[in-house]
Amino acid sequence: MKQLSLFLGALALLLSAAGCQRPEAAEAEAVVPAAPAVDAVERGRYLVTVAGCNDCHTPFKMGPNGPEPDMTRMLAGHPQQLRMPPAPAGQGPWVWSGAATNTAFAGPWGVSYASNLTPEPNTGLGIWTEELFIKALRTGRHWGQARPILPPMPWQNYSRMTDDDLKAMYAYLRTIPPVANSVPESVPSS
Repeated sequence: MKQLSLFLGALALLLSAAGCQRPEAAEAEAVVPAAPAVDAVERGRYLVTVAGCNDCHTPFKMGPNGPEPDMTRMLAGHPQQLRMPPAPAGQGPWVWSGAATNTAFAGPWGVSYASNLTPEPNTGLGIWTEELFIKALRTGRHWGQARPILPPMPWQNYSRMTDDDLKAMYAYLRTIPPVANSVPESVPSS
Protein backbone atom coordinates (compact mmCIF):
# COMPACT_ATOMS: atom_id res chain seq x y z
CA MET A 1 0.00 0.00 0.00
CA LYS A 2 2.89 2.30 0.86
CA GLN A 3 4.41 1.64 -2.58
CA LEU A 4 1.10 2.59 -4.25
CA SER A 5 0.97 5.84 -2.30
CA LEU A 6 4.55 6.66 -3.26
CA PHE A 7 3.83 5.80 -6.90
CA LEU A 8 0.71 8.01 -7.00
CA GLY A 9 2.58 10.84 -5.29
CA ALA A 10 5.42 10.59 -7.79
CA LEU A 11 2.95 10.46 -10.68
CA ALA A 12 1.17 13.57 -9.40
CA LEU A 13 4.52 15.34 -9.09
CA LEU A 14 5.48 14.35 -12.65
CA LEU A 15 2.17 15.45 -14.07
CA SER A 16 2.40 18.73 -12.20
CA ALA A 17 5.92 19.28 -13.46
CA ALA A 18 4.83 18.47 -17.03
CA GLY A 19 2.20 21.20 -16.86
CA CYS A 20 -0.76 18.87 -16.65
CA GLN A 21 -3.81 19.98 -14.70
CA ARG A 22 -5.71 18.27 -12.00
CA PRO A 23 -8.84 16.51 -13.30
CA GLU A 24 -11.08 19.04 -11.52
CA ALA A 25 -9.35 21.95 -13.29
CA ALA A 26 -9.57 20.22 -16.66
CA GLU A 27 -13.29 19.59 -16.16
CA ALA A 28 -13.89 23.21 -15.18
CA GLU A 29 -12.16 24.41 -18.35
CA ALA A 30 -13.94 21.82 -20.51
CA VAL A 31 -17.28 23.54 -19.88
CA VAL A 32 -17.94 25.50 -23.03
CA PRO A 33 -20.24 28.47 -22.69
CA ALA A 34 -23.36 28.44 -24.84
CA ALA A 35 -22.98 30.07 -28.21
CA PRO A 36 -24.66 33.43 -28.46
CA ALA A 37 -28.15 33.36 -29.91
CA VAL A 38 -27.98 33.53 -33.68
CA ASP A 39 -30.49 35.39 -35.76
CA ALA A 40 -32.70 32.92 -37.71
CA VAL A 41 -31.84 34.57 -41.04
CA GLU A 42 -28.11 34.28 -40.36
CA ARG A 43 -28.57 30.66 -39.30
CA GLY A 44 -30.53 30.07 -42.52
CA ARG A 45 -27.79 31.67 -44.61
CA TYR A 46 -25.28 29.34 -42.98
CA LEU A 47 -27.44 26.24 -43.53
CA VAL A 48 -28.23 27.09 -47.17
CA THR A 49 -24.49 27.55 -47.74
CA VAL A 50 -23.25 24.37 -46.05
CA ALA A 51 -26.14 22.30 -47.42
CA GLY A 52 -24.97 23.13 -50.94
CA CYS A 53 -28.21 24.68 -52.19
CA ASN A 54 -26.30 26.94 -54.60
CA ASP A 55 -24.62 23.89 -56.12
CA CYS A 56 -27.78 23.01 -58.07
CA HIS A 57 -30.19 25.93 -57.64
CA THR A 58 -27.80 28.67 -58.85
CA PRO A 59 -27.06 28.32 -62.58
CA PHE A 60 -23.44 28.06 -63.58
CA LYS A 61 -21.90 30.38 -66.17
CA MET A 62 -18.50 30.31 -67.80
CA GLY A 63 -16.04 32.44 -65.86
CA PRO A 64 -12.36 33.24 -66.40
CA ASN A 65 -11.35 29.99 -64.66
CA GLY A 66 -14.15 27.78 -65.95
CA PRO A 67 -17.72 27.20 -64.75
CA GLU A 68 -18.79 29.24 -61.72
CA PRO A 69 -22.12 30.08 -60.07
CA ASP A 70 -23.93 33.04 -61.63
CA MET A 71 -24.70 34.95 -58.45
CA THR A 72 -26.89 37.43 -60.35
CA ARG A 73 -29.32 34.47 -60.53
CA MET A 74 -28.59 33.13 -57.04
CA LEU A 75 -30.93 30.23 -56.20
CA ALA A 76 -33.19 31.06 -59.18
CA GLY A 77 -33.15 27.46 -60.46
CA HIS A 78 -32.85 26.20 -64.00
CA PRO A 79 -32.94 29.05 -66.57
CA GLN A 80 -36.39 29.18 -68.18
CA GLN A 81 -34.99 29.88 -71.66
CA LEU A 82 -32.84 26.73 -71.64
CA ARG A 83 -35.00 23.82 -72.76
CA MET A 84 -33.41 20.43 -72.29
CA PRO A 85 -33.85 17.42 -74.59
CA PRO A 86 -35.42 14.24 -73.25
CA ALA A 87 -33.28 11.92 -71.16
CA PRO A 88 -30.81 10.05 -73.38
CA ALA A 89 -32.13 6.69 -74.53
CA GLY A 90 -30.49 3.54 -73.32
CA GLN A 91 -29.08 4.94 -70.10
CA GLY A 92 -28.14 2.23 -67.67
CA PRO A 93 -29.68 2.21 -64.21
CA TRP A 94 -26.61 3.90 -62.66
CA VAL A 95 -25.98 6.53 -65.30
CA TRP A 96 -27.21 10.12 -65.22
CA SER A 97 -26.43 13.39 -67.01
CA GLY A 98 -26.30 16.97 -65.88
CA ALA A 99 -26.66 20.20 -67.86
CA ALA A 100 -23.70 22.58 -68.12
CA THR A 101 -25.66 24.96 -65.88
CA ASN A 102 -25.76 22.23 -63.18
CA THR A 103 -29.49 22.92 -62.82
CA ALA A 104 -31.04 20.13 -64.96
CA PHE A 105 -30.50 16.40 -64.60
CA ALA A 106 -31.54 13.34 -66.59
CA GLY A 107 -31.51 9.77 -65.38
CA PRO A 108 -33.71 6.73 -64.81
CA TRP A 109 -36.20 9.03 -63.02
CA GLY A 110 -36.67 11.24 -66.12
CA VAL A 111 -35.58 14.89 -66.37
CA SER A 112 -35.55 17.10 -63.29
CA TYR A 113 -34.93 20.82 -62.95
CA ALA A 114 -33.69 22.74 -59.92
CA SER A 115 -36.50 24.93 -58.59
CA ASN A 116 -36.49 28.69 -58.14
CA LEU A 117 -35.90 29.21 -54.40
CA THR A 118 -36.06 33.00 -54.50
CA PRO A 119 -39.03 34.82 -52.92
CA GLU A 120 -40.41 35.83 -56.33
CA PRO A 121 -44.21 35.38 -55.98
CA ASN A 122 -45.08 33.96 -59.41
CA THR A 123 -42.13 31.70 -60.22
CA GLY A 124 -40.34 31.15 -56.91
CA LEU A 125 -41.20 30.46 -53.28
CA GLY A 126 -42.92 33.84 -52.83
CA ILE A 127 -46.35 32.42 -52.02
CA TRP A 128 -45.06 29.42 -50.10
CA THR A 129 -45.71 29.46 -46.40
CA GLU A 130 -43.18 28.23 -43.88
CA GLU A 131 -45.46 25.24 -43.28
CA LEU A 132 -45.51 24.33 -47.00
CA PHE A 133 -41.74 24.65 -47.23
CA ILE A 134 -41.18 22.33 -44.28
CA LYS A 135 -43.81 19.86 -45.46
CA ALA A 136 -42.21 19.65 -48.93
CA LEU A 137 -38.80 18.88 -47.44
CA ARG A 138 -40.25 16.36 -44.99
CA THR A 139 -42.37 14.47 -47.54
CA GLY A 140 -40.35 14.82 -50.75
CA ARG A 141 -43.41 16.21 -52.50
CA HIS A 142 -43.86 19.58 -54.18
CA TRP A 143 -46.21 21.68 -52.00
CA GLY A 144 -45.93 18.81 -49.52
CA GLN A 145 -48.53 16.77 -51.40
CA ALA A 146 -48.17 17.08 -55.19
CA ARG A 147 -45.60 15.60 -57.57
CA PRO A 148 -42.50 13.88 -56.18
CA ILE A 149 -39.33 15.91 -55.78
CA LEU A 150 -37.02 14.07 -58.16
CA PRO A 151 -33.30 13.27 -57.90
CA PRO A 152 -30.74 14.51 -57.41
CA MET A 153 -32.48 16.72 -54.80
CA PRO A 154 -31.45 15.18 -51.46
CA TRP A 155 -34.74 15.96 -49.70
CA GLN A 156 -34.29 12.81 -47.58
CA ASN A 157 -31.30 14.50 -45.92
CA TYR A 158 -33.16 17.76 -45.36
CA SER A 159 -36.15 15.86 -43.94
CA ARG A 160 -33.95 14.96 -40.97
CA MET A 161 -33.18 18.59 -40.13
CA THR A 162 -34.82 20.15 -37.09
CA ASP A 163 -37.88 22.34 -37.49
CA ASP A 164 -35.80 25.28 -36.27
CA ASP A 165 -33.19 24.68 -38.98
CA LEU A 166 -35.80 24.39 -41.74
CA LYS A 167 -37.54 27.54 -40.44
CA ALA A 168 -34.19 29.35 -40.49
CA MET A 169 -33.56 28.27 -44.09
CA TYR A 170 -37.02 29.49 -45.06
CA ALA A 171 -36.43 32.80 -43.25
CA TYR A 172 -33.16 33.31 -45.13
CA LEU A 173 -34.68 32.42 -48.52
CA ARG A 174 -37.31 35.12 -47.91
CA THR A 175 -34.54 37.75 -47.74
CA ILE A 176 -32.64 37.05 -50.97
CA PRO A 177 -33.33 39.06 -54.13
CA PRO A 178 -36.35 37.71 -56.03
CA VAL A 179 -35.63 36.52 -59.57
CA ALA A 180 -38.47 35.97 -62.05
CA ASN A 181 -37.57 32.61 -63.60
CA SER A 182 -40.21 30.07 -64.56
CA VAL A 183 -38.44 26.73 -64.27
CA PRO A 184 -39.76 23.99 -66.61
CA GLU A 185 -41.81 21.19 -65.06
CA SER A 186 -39.90 18.01 -64.33
CA VAL A 187 -40.58 15.09 -66.65
CA PRO A 188 -40.81 11.78 -64.78
CA SER A 189 -39.78 8.64 -66.67
CA SER A 190 -42.60 6.70 -68.26
